[in-house]
Amino acid sequence: MTDIDFNLNEDKMRLAVDELKSKLQKVYLGGGQKKIDSEHKKGKLIARERIEYLIDKNSNFIELGALTGDEMYAEQGGCPSGGVVAVIGFVSGRQCMIVANDATVKAGAWFPITGKKNLRAQEIAMENRLPVIYLVDSAGVFLPMQDEIFPDKENFGRVFRNNAKLSSIGVPQIAAIMGSCVAGGAYLPIMSDESLIVEGTGSIFLAGPYLVKAAIGETVDKETLGGAETQTALSGVCDYKVKDDKECLDTIKKLIDKYGRFETAGFDRIKAKKPKLNEKDIYGIYSFATAKPYDVRDIIKRIADDSEFTEYKEDYGQTIVCAYARIEGWSVGIVANQRSVVKNKKGEVQIGGVIYSDSADKAARFIMLCNQKKIPLLFLQDVTGFMVGSRSENNGIIKDGAKMVNAVANSTVPKFTVIIGNSYGAGNYAMCGKAYDPRLIIAWPGAKIAVMGGDQAANTILQIEVAALEAKGKQFSDEEKQKILNDIKDHYNKTITPYYAAARLWVDAVIDPLETRKWISMGIEAANNAPVEKFNVGVLQT
Repeated sequence: MTDIDFNLNEDKMRLAVDELKSKLQKVYLGGGQKKIDSEHKKGKLIARERIEYLIDKNSNFIELGALTGDEMYAEQGGCPSGGVVAVIGFVSGRQCMIVANDATVKAGAWFPITGKKNLRAQEIAMENRLPVIYLVDSAGVFLPMQDEIFPDKENFGRVFRNNAKLSSIGVPQIAAIMGSCVAGGAYLPIMSDESLIVEGTGSIFLAGPYLVKAAIGETVDKETLGGAETQTALSGVCDYKVKDDKECLDTIKKLIDKYGRFETAGFDRIKAKKPKLNEKDIYGIYSFATAKPYDVRDIIKRIADDSEFTEYKEDYGQTIVCAYARIEGWSVGIVANQRSVVKNKKGEVQIGGVIYSDSADKAARFIMLCNQKKIPLLFLQDVTGFMVGSRSENNGIIKDGAKMVNAVANSTVPKFTVIIGNSYGAGNYAMCGKAYDPRLIIAWPGAKIAVMGGDQAANTILQIEVAALEAKGKQFSDEEKQKILNDIKDHYNKTITPYYAAARLWVDAVIDPLETRKWISMGIEAANNAPVEKFNVGVLQT
């Protein structure tokens, strides 16, 4: 790579990271400054302020799904972060999942994407045995969209089912009622193991005063119906009555502080070391241009402790790099797509970013070894798919690809996926895409997630559409075809961006590449809370 290429790459990544930070700053305002001021006048902290107060000072934390709902629900005024904030952070020294309704966004009402985000947070907590803290402040289901949030398997009701499942496997749940908590949403805090309620601002009931009046003719105010005094002294529904937000959060800290310790998975960790090589070089090494190669080993050296790794089968299956390394002291097995064009030992040129039979075979065996050794797996995706054509078919690409997918699917050690570039077609699956249960899946700003690249897809769609219309007698000029192609390409390219994926929770976050080490370290620390099942070696029998 030339200095010019490095500098161009660096400039492009800096612009992309600036765009990401700009998006996040807008998201952090939730429903806007006026709504924030309104909450403050009521004596309430907003969701992110509550979380900031709750987590240990100067400790690491990661926010999941900050970009959830990005550019969605425009007709309803938008839904920044899906109206709920989810963070993995430390409370009284214990790593926890914290889920806080954002009352500045439609009074914390649940949109369809809100339900999906809550379920993702619970899924992560369940997989990693993380204690859950719910900071409840919600008006309940967003009624104009009730048909998309209420009745299906992965909708609103699944949250309460997960409450029960979390308790059944011994994962503690604390709920703090810090604002409204109505209708079906009332089950979430009360199905938690302990609950708190804030005087004056917190209230919980199955039906609010208006509905009670309409249903049975009774006139009653909110405090009498379900305020702090009623739900602690009379009904006994809540366990702790607190005077304000800060006392509520302080009480949660005291409760978490008394938790016992549980069995761990036993993943290996030693004292962390910073990479020897400059992490910021990633900006210049990584290329947004799909056709331009780079050596993924140069990326690994900038996220691995001391810039050291031990490569497995270095000279075989070279379009995938497999290596043992450490990240923030944690032992990891890395499976990374190699975008550089390489020659195998037979002298055959292999296209970078494509999975060949030998690469798939190597990766499958490496995944098996990591499972045998109880080493967490890190997938670095920059893949355009599996190699096609008669030679690949004769070499058994389907068999070897299936072997790799099988190994990923049956892996029992925790998996973490970082989409650093392309994530196309079956390559997404083989490299542990969302369907293969990574504990966390994150993307860099250059990520693209789709069945195939924009140019190939647009041309394919164009041929289908034009052929269908020409069969009906319509004729097109070259200019008309080009306009249709451009329209198709513009729409398609919009749907493959990391922001489109993050809005729909296909990825848990879009991050600055320099945050990769933190995310992986936090993820493995969370995963270490849950014992690992035995891996079935038989899945790799040939």
